[in-house]
Formats: sequence, C-alpha cells, structure tokens
Amino acid sequence: MDIDDLKLFMRIAQLGSISAAARDLSLTPAGASARLAAFEKRLGARLLHRTTRQATLTVDGLAFLPHAEQVLDAADAARAALGREQAMPRGTLRVAAPASFARMHIVPGLPDLRARYPGLVLDFRISDSVVDLVEGAFDVAVRYAELGDSSFVARRLAPDRRVLVASPEYLKQRGWPSTPDDLADHTCLVVGTLDLWTFLDADRKQVVRKVSPALRINDGGAVRDAACAGLGIALMATWCADDELRSGALVPVLPGFPLVSTQTLWALYPSSRELAPKVRAFIDWMVERIGPEPYWDRGLEALLGLAAGMSVNKASD
Repeated sequence: MDIDDLKLFMRIAQLGSISAAARDLSLTPAGASARLAAFEKRLGARLLHRTTRQATLTVDGLAFLPHAEQVLDAADAARAALGREQAMPRGTLRVAAPASFARMHIVPGLPDLRARYPGLVLDFRISDSVVDLVEGAFDVAVRYAELGDSSFVARRLAPDRRVLVASPEYLKQRGWPSTPDDLADHTCLVVGTLDLWTFLDADRKQVVRKVSPALRINDGGAVRDAACAGLGIALMATWCADDELRSGALVPVLPGFPLVSTQTLWALYPSSRELAPKVRAFIDWMVERIGPEPYWDRGLEALLGLAAGMSVNKASD
C-alpha cells in the first residue's frame, strides 16, 4: 500500500475536496482524481462520493479512515525513531476529555496548539462519560481516574486536589461547620455520584461521610455555579473553582480537614499503538500548559491557610 496514496485519501477526507487536497499536495486536480481512482480499484472499494464541488466519505471510506491514520502515524513514528526526520505532527487528532475540564482548561489554549501545529485537525469528544478509546478510535484521552488498566499507557498531568466550598452568603445564613459531622445540618451539593466525602483529621486519619445531597448535577461547572448562588456546600476540584476562590465568590469550608482523592489527571492512549507524533505533541503541550504545579493551584495554599484561621473563629462565634 503506497503511503502517498494514503496521504492523498486522508487529505481529501479532511478538506472535503479533491481540488483542495491536490493543491495542498502539489498535484493537479486531474492527477489527484486519477490517483484516487486507481487506489480505490486496487482496494476493491469506493472510498469517496464525488461531486463537482465536494468529496464525502462512503461507508467503506469511514471504516477505512482510522486504519489509514494508524498506518501514517506508524510511518511517522518509525521515521522519527530513526532520528533521520523530525516528524511534524499532522492529521486528525481525536481526543476524549471531561466536559467541564475541557471547556475551562483545554479549549482556551487551542489557538496556541493550532499555531504550533497547523497540520493538525482537532476532533474533540467532551463528555463526562467514560469512552472506549479503542472502539471509539480515539488517539488520546484526558481523564481523572485511578490508573489500574494496563492496556493503556499513561502520562501524569496533574493531581486531583479537592476542596469544600460555599458562598459567603450561604455561610452567613447557615453558619460555618467546624467538623465533617456538622455537614449533616447543612445543604450539600454533589457532582454526579460523588456523595462519599473523605477527609483527613488532625491525626491524619481518614474520616468518611456520606452526604445526602439536596442537589445533584452531573456537571462540575453547574454545581460550582449553584454554590456561588448560595444553594449549599459543594465538593469541588480546585481546577473547577480556583477563579471563584480567588475572587471570594466562594470560600473554603472545613479547610482544617483536607479532602482525600485517589484520582489523578492522566493523558491515556492505547498501549497497542505507536506513540504517533501528533499524540506526543498534544501530551507534551498539555504538560507544558498545566506546569509542574498546576497553574490553577498556584497561590491557593496561602488562601486555604488563611481560610482555616477564619473558619475556626467563625465556628466559635
């Protein structure tokens, strides 16, 4: 199978036009069309529907596309491994990521990613549901998880740091809890199924409390907004509530009882695949963007320490 034929097919699929792909690959439209027809004849399958203005994938083309991408990725990885060519990331990069995290911390950086790698076509699936990377033909997933599946290769991106938060107005009306047991007298807000809250006490022993939420939403951003509106106390990831904590729209609750999380933010890709240049580029970009200490956590330690003193005073009033 000719690599150049695969490149032509991939570019037509990306641009939706034989003429546009021909210009991109320094071919004539007629030459590109003839080459594509010969490729389809050798495969014994029609890959594209053609009209005078566009080309769209057939059912066979859709089935063939991810396999063509893997062959091209493997070829790029092989050249890069030999050190004879620095393979430039290109092609379609399919990424699965949590919805709120993607909106807040990936999408705002995409102009930089696109400027660095103009040959990349980005295809994101943002959802809080866990997707099957292999079945969905995803190249990489950004996921908060306990890493226990050896079928994936993982690179650590950031810890999962969590904090209890509430609006100043809510705490003024309902009072400040002084221990996890006091949460039974408060309105709690829950993200998805996270209603088991695990704390560390002064002796570093775990204290687990199951809360009965007055409001449950399967979106962290929505729960954060509900907490800002004074609806109750919420357990939030710091990446989701850092702006509100810094502005004072939300304040830490029970900062003397830090929350425990067994999860980590990972970049995952199937171990059965070579690490294609486009996947390596995306993961390296994510690591650089987040930083050794996640940018959303910088300065929060001092804020939480100040809040610990305030909460003791408030609870004793």
